[in-house]
Parts: sequence; structure tokens; C-alpha cells
Amino acid sequence: MSPTASSGPAPRIELPTVLEARWQRLRLFEARVRERLERALEPHGLTCSEYAALAALHYSDDEGHLRQQFLADSIPINQSSLSRMVGRLEQHGLTERYHCMSDRRGVYTQITERGRAKVEEARESYLKALEDALADLSDDDVGAAIATLLRG
Repeated sequence: MSPTASSGPAPRIELPTVLEARWQRLRLFEARVRERLERALEPHGLTCSEYAALAALHYSDDEGHLRQQFLADSIPINQSSLSRMVGRLEQHGLTERYHCMSDRRGVYTQITERGRAKVEEARESYLKALEDALADLSDDDVGAAIATLLRG
């Protein structure tokens, strides 16, 4: 009998510890928020990670450029995924890369004026989706703790 053919109650997953259960609820919450943000950013031609990278560059105190490793750590995203993503952003004229003059191994990403405009264009949609997602928090312990941290 296939799992979808069952007419009984939905299966439950009971992780062995409270810590594991809380971590799982936090991961599920993050996935739901990310899904809403992805939908909100789609009309702007951006993914969540792309918006996060552009916003980090746009709001950095270093004139809009960051070492790629620092950018990867701040989003967070792994280095190889960041390189591919920055390549896509570069193709769209939103960023540009250059090597550090003092350390040729160091690669920097710089946001362009077009990239700054894209962040400003998408920001309202991003904030509205984030606000809506956080307003939908349930009263469970993880949701309440997150709500307190993010609203306070």
C-alpha cells in the first residue's frame, strides 16, 4: 500500500530530544519565510540569496565592496555558490569583481549603481513579505522566541 493511500492519521515525527525538535521547527520556520521572500523577489528578477548579497554590498560601510569570503560568510552561503551567484549578478550588471591590489588571491565584489537601484526597487517587496511572514508566527516556543528577538 502506498503512503498516500493511507486513510489513517498523518504520520508524526518525534525526534529523540527537545533540542533536535526545536532545531527542526526553526529550520521549517526559516524555510517558510524563505519561500515567501523568494515569491516576493521573483518579480524583481532576484532570488533571496541574490538580494541578500546585493543588500550586504549596498549597506556595507566600505563603499559597496566586500571581499568575497566576507560576503559569503555574511549571507551565509558557501564560497563556490557565491562565486556562481556573483557571476550571474555580474552578467546582469549588478556587481563587478576585481582582485585585491595587495593580495592577488583576494577577490572583491563591488555593487554597481544598477545593483543599488535593484536593491531599492526590491526592498519594499522584501520587507512586506518578511513582515507578513513574521506576523504569521505561531505561539509555539520557537516561534515566540524568534518573534521576541526579531520584534524587540
